[in-house]
Amino acid sequence: MALDEILLTAEERMEKSEQSALNEFASVRTGKASASLVENILVETYGSQMRIRELASITTPEPRTLTVQPWDVSTLPHIEKAIQKANLGLSPAVQGKVLRIFFPELSQERRMEFVKIIKKMAEDGRIAIRHIRRDAMEQIKKSAHDSGVTEDDVKQTEKELQKLTDEYTAKIDKHLAAKEKELLTV
Repeated sequence: MALDEILLTAEERMEKSEQSALNEFASVRTGKASASLVENILVETYGSQMRIRELASITTPEPRTLTVQPWDVSTLPHIEKAIQKANLGLSPAVQGKVLRIFFPELSQERRMEFVKIIKKMAEDGRIAIRHIRRDAMEQIKKSAHDSGVTEDDVKQTEKELQKLTDEYTAKIDKHLAAKEKELLTV
């Protein structure tokens, strides 16, 4: 594999890790209602596991309210049970053919717990990026042995790989800072 291809592959994987961290951040509750909190919760229905977004429309009519309206009303109790089991601290209420979820104000203590959670998520993202760097370094060394690439090319590629690693780690830190600010804003 050519050194450029190794770098491109590593960058694609780092980008996916960054997106994964962003998706995890979105699942952490802030003071306001957000469809991303519940859309990926798995619901046991029709004999299989399906995400809420595949079973219902999710809207935010008010800043502290989420409504989940299933396309098939028979799935409503399954969706309610799945949200309760997800342990997000939310209590859904069935109102006719709609499920309403009210978001209480977060206490300062709860906000700090969420900050700890997102810091752990960010660290997991940084670790994933470092693993990608390690794998790419191994590939670079292997291709240097196999194809007779010059030592200067190898060193240059390793520098570029480190630059990518630093760049994506900084992006995750930036997302973390933004989410932390959002969580701590009352």
